[in-house]
Amino acid sequence: MTIISQINITFAKIISNQKIELQKMTSFGYFIKTEREKREWTQTDFGAKIGINSSAISRIENGTQKFSISKLKKLAEVFEIDLQKIRDLFFADKFAKEAYKNNCSENVFVVAESTANYYKNINTKQGKLEL
Repeated sequence: MTIISQINITFAKIISNQKIELQKMTSFGYFIKTEREKREWTQTDFGAKIGINSSAISRIENGTQKFSISKLKKLAEVFEIDLQKIRDLFFADKFAKEAYKNNCSENVFVVAESTANYYKNINTKQGKLEL
């Protein structure tokens, strides 16, 4: 299994677990585009709602510009999707890109899940962990 296949499976799991209906998840930008199109908003309409100009929306949807983490809450509000779901998709995309860029094997996702569970357990036992 290639890392790209693993990325698509990861997104599919997030999407199915959180009932976001997409046939194919390839990037956070693609997610934004499909959600915008479901609502029949132009890039200009959507940009006005979220506070980003339409040319930046186009670049975000095409993957040539990163979406700002500071806009995640507004994105969740505009799309009426739970903020945690938006964060999960945003960081899954970010992590997947880094893994692909650095030629990691598909095992990186298993290790990451185990590491995340470790940090959750430490937070539970010791209070908040600064990362």
